[in-house]
Amino acid sequence: METLAQLEALCERLYNSQDSVERAHAESTLKCFSVNADYISQCQYLLDNASSPYALMMASSSMLTLVTEQNLPLQLRIDIRNYLINYLATKGPELETFVLVSLIQLFCRITKFGWLEDERFRDVVKEAMNFLAQAQYHYAIGLKILYQLVSEINQPSPGLPATRHRRIASSFRDQSLFQIYQISLTSLFQSKADVGSKLQELSLSLALCCLSFDFMGTAYDESSDEIGTVQFPPPWKAALEDPSKLQIFFDYYAMNQTFSKEALECLLRLASARRSVFPNDAARLKFLSHLMQGTKEILQTGIGLADHDNYHAFCRLLGRFKVNYQLSELVSAEGYSDWIHLVAEFTLKSLHSWKWAGSSIFYLLNLWSRSVSSLRYLNSDKPNRLDEYVPKVIEGFVSSRFDSLQSELSDEIGENPLDNVEGLQDQLEFFPHLCKFQYESCSSYLIKIMEPMLQAYMEEANHQIPADSYGLSVTETKLAWFVHIVAAILKAKQTSNFSGESNEILDAELSARTLQLIYISDTGLHSRRYGDVSKQRLDRAILTFLDYLRRSYIGDQSVLSSKQLYARLSELGLHDHTLLLNAIVGKIASNLKSYTKCKEVIDQTISLLLEMASGYVTAKLLFKLDTIKHIISNLNREQFPFLENWDCFRSRTTLYYAIGMLVFMEDSPMKFKSSMEPFLQVFVRLESTPDALFQSDAVKYEFIGLMRDLRGMAMATNSRRTYGFLFDWLYPARMSLILKAIEHCADVPEVTTPLLKFVAELVLNKSQRVTFDSSSPNGILLFREVSKLIIAYGSRIVSLPNKADLYTFKYKGISICLIILSRALCGNYVNFGVFELYGDRALVDALDITVKMILSIPLADILAFRKVAAAYFAFLEILFNGHLSFVLSLDKTVLVFFLRSLEAGLKDLSEKISSQCAAAIDSLATFYFMHITVGESPVSPAAHNVARLMSDYPGIFSGILRTLFEDVILEDRGNQWSLGRAILSLILISEEMFTNIKSQILASYRVDQHQRLSLCFDKLMEDVTLSLDAKNRDKFSKNLTRFKSEFCAK
Repeated sequence: METLAQLEALCERLYNSQDSVERAHAESTLKCFSVNADYISQCQYLLDNASSPYALMMASSSMLTLVTEQNLPLQLRIDIRNYLINYLATKGPELETFVLVSLIQLFCRITKFGWLEDERFRDVVKEAMNFLAQAQYHYAIGLKILYQLVSEINQPSPGLPATRHRRIASSFRDQSLFQIYQISLTSLFQSKADVGSKLQELSLSLALCCLSFDFMGTAYDESSDEIGTVQFPPPWKAALEDPSKLQIFFDYYAMNQTFSKEALECLLRLASARRSVFPNDAARLKFLSHLMQGTKEILQTGIGLADHDNYHAFCRLLGRFKVNYQLSELVSAEGYSDWIHLVAEFTLKSLHSWKWAGSSIFYLLNLWSRSVSSLRYLNSDKPNRLDEYVPKVIEGFVSSRFDSLQSELSDEIGENPLDNVEGLQDQLEFFPHLCKFQYESCSSYLIKIMEPMLQAYMEEANHQIPADSYGLSVTETKLAWFVHIVAAILKAKQTSNFSGESNEILDAELSARTLQLIYISDTGLHSRRYGDVSKQRLDRAILTFLDYLRRSYIGDQSVLSSKQLYARLSELGLHDHTLLLNAIVGKIASNLKSYTKCKEVIDQTISLLLEMASGYVTAKLLFKLDTIKHIISNLNREQFPFLENWDCFRSRTTLYYAIGMLVFMEDSPMKFKSSMEPFLQVFVRLESTPDALFQSDAVKYEFIGLMRDLRGMAMATNSRRTYGFLFDWLYPARMSLILKAIEHCADVPEVTTPLLKFVAELVLNKSQRVTFDSSSPNGILLFREVSKLIIAYGSRIVSLPNKADLYTFKYKGISICLIILSRALCGNYVNFGVFELYGDRALVDALDITVKMILSIPLADILAFRKVAAAYFAFLEILFNGHLSFVLSLDKTVLVFFLRSLEAGLKDLSEKISSQCAAAIDSLATFYFMHITVGESPVSPAAHNVARLMSDYPGIFSGILRTLFEDVILEDRGNQWSLGRAILSLILISEEMFTNIKSQILASYRVDQHQRLSLCFDKLMEDVTLSLDAKNRDKFSKNLTRFKSEFCAK
């Protein structure tokens, strides 16, 4: 192909060139090395003779691609493996680091893929030991090989099925992992004196990699700090019981080198060891005492904690003590009293250094929270000292939050925790448990600090202008923190046994002050400050509090007695749940009237209203309130200006969903008509708008708002009667405007998207709400309107030129059309045979234009955009199931497109999509079987078409059957039953195709496996007859389950 010098120059350009054209040319020229297995010998030639590290890198990465993506013969892989280990031994020390890493990865990948196939692949540890017996450079290579091997086998590999990966990992865990861990420990002891050396770092990394191994195949999320209990196998017991093998990691941490964090990470995993790995409680207590002693020394000296990575890892380690050990074990451990004292001091210091501590502090706070939560299970007489330190931790947390406000308010770039309400409540999850420990003193402390702030805030309300704007912002932010803390306490009461009359009295005291704050925040000066960020944060905190107060004491979800609460709240004029609910609704109304631009507050306010409207009891109570009646009858832009804000248009759907649920509570046609009067006025205005003005911004915005509002009302119709109200109101008088909008604005996605989503909601038959009388034509009339809309939209969108943002401009609208048609076709409110019987083309034309819309999207884009893929494959399943005659009347190119897309969908990671594809294929194959295989002459035109399709494109059906078998054999899917139905249908329509697929699958396995695997295929068809009745399908499903188990057996 090229001379060696030319190849090296190409490789240099591939990795170093700044010219994209030059780099692309080099990539295309060298691509043959990574796609053709015949080039493996050339890659080896490059490794042996090239002097450029980039040529070596290209050869190594190309071989890695070939090994990963192609099923190379076993002997060839063994030869490559032997070549690589010899190459690393002879040339490894001279190689550039990036080349060495790539070659080691290649060696470990090929070792992993062959682990179960030949015992020579399992000699890797012995061969790595040969490196460790040599000089320092080879020793380092040996450690790197072992590290990469553990990492490679622990992680799923591309091209390797999940079930096979797990079998390899389990075999490696049982045969080699503990030996490698022992090697890492030996290396740590040997290099202990060589402080700061590379070998120390490599040895520690190897130990951490071994301890991080997924022993049980649970595949926990590595992006999370939570590691769970580490399930060390029984052979690891000796290493855990040996104190020196725990102490070595404390010693390495004490060196205070760059690898100190790795030492703490190792200790964290050892501290997470499962209980049963220890022979008895005494051994486990001894291990705990050693851990406690080691962490106590770190707390005393503070060594390494100035580094934030070390600090964070150390906080995680301390937090792990209570996660993995019971409080009784901690109290019984030697040195507990001193240890808990030091942890308390460390926690308080961290709280006051909040800017440094960051999120790490929550590991410490959760340690205290879990400890006090376990007190009721503590049977030990030994002092736990929690009563001494917990109040200090509570006070330290609250004061640190207040101390941090000045920096947070001045930091315009960083994220303020008060802006993430849900995340903040998760972070505050620990606080109620600390409060519960000494709730009376804790609530007294909170009230003590809240009273002066509340008084100052009240005084500010009487001013015309703020005396100190910055001071007022600080006060509001402090109050927001206080309200979030009270909300967290109420939230915890719903899931814990945090009740009792005394606790309820304290709840009442805290809640009363928060409700008093609500009144103050909407009066005087504060009623003119809704644009201030600090006021918005306070109101979001108040909404969170009201939500949890409602859940705890009012309506469907209430879990607590409310006698003591209302005794205290009566001082504020709130004598019962109706008055309290009215206060909550008053705050909702106030927010909706006052906030015009803050989408976060508006969304949270509407969500609270929807939550209450969704509950049966609270909805009944709401409907009686005058404030709710006022909102329903005056929901216009004059009363609620946010309705005109474009940023809040999405919120309108949720608002009208809540309003609709309340309107339909009364089940009154007159009430419904009166509530729809504002919509009727908008319809009249828009219908009278000249065509020339229909695309003006004002008209478009009004129409978009109308569609979003009506969608909310449609979502609220959950019964046949309420849906009938809406349908009769819409049809036929108002449907013409919707069609007019499609005709004029098909190229404006801002208009078409909400319009189509409204129609998609309208045709959805949830809770069997779309049910008409037997003599009613409404179902057919509804579909004819839907057909007109889809034809109007589709005929325009397919003819428009593409724009830059294809998804927004085109694909999104098409996917919603697919959803609309899918819902209409499977809604069970239309007899589609009527259309053909009476020559009505509504169905055929809608399907025709839908097919054209589908064909306007490349298959690659359908698969790439997940929402498009979901809508497309759901539509295909329904189309093939109920309208196969139409499908088979289509042009062959269209049918081939559908079949190839179904084959691609079978490979999709989504089980829902692969099941839909399997169902569509089963429908087609079943039709062929019933009309051709066992059918009688003469056959229908559709049967002729499917027979011709089968004979013209046998390779497509063969490929589909092979894909189905690969899904069953290679993947661990939960939809095997769905796949099995399609497999049986395809097997029964062509025994020859099944025989060929069987031969192809066997050819991909070693010859010595053929007899066993062939027998598996024979058993698959045992007692299966030439029938697709339910009994035969069930028999095949059982055979398929056995087939997978035996076929995949080692």
